[in-house]
Amino acid sequence: MFNPDPITKPVNTKLPKAIITMIEKNNLVMAIKTLAADENISMDEAKVRIDAYETKLKIEQQQKLSTIANKQGIPNQAISFDREQDIEEDSGPLVKNRVKSTKSEQGFKSLQAGVDSQLNDLGYKKPLLPYWLKRLLVIAIIMLGVFWILWRVFG
Repeated sequence: MFNPDPITKPVNTKLPKAIITMIEKNNLVMAIKTLAADENISMDEAKVRIDAYETKLKIEQQQKLSTIANKQGIPNQAISFDREQDIEEDSGPLVKNRVKSTKSEQGFKSLQAGVDSQLNDLGYKKPLLPYWLKRLLVIAIIMLGVFWILWRVFG
């Protein structure tokens, strides 16, 4: 069954790629059965090896996450590796730290000015007639042509 003394027999965490893929997809039962069948070991030994691999994988992920957080300047308290930690319930009411600098009427104008300045920086020139106006003109010309032809034929 379960080997409580790991010193007597070291656990080999090197697993075949097919087993690793099953573990990454959270198909643990199939991974245990396949590992046990492939290497002619008991299900308990296969489970111990897979658990050891999962633990190693989680530790590597936590280390990578910690290094990324340190590079970005995120404090270690903001990252929780335990999903079952208690959430602080004494946070009190939410308070806005910032106030909008522009009025809501000027919001669209400031957005439009920002977009225009970005387009000017890129060297984009606005067309003389917008695309939607060109489309309406083409439709109107086609309608006038069809009505003129019908008037000439039936008129």
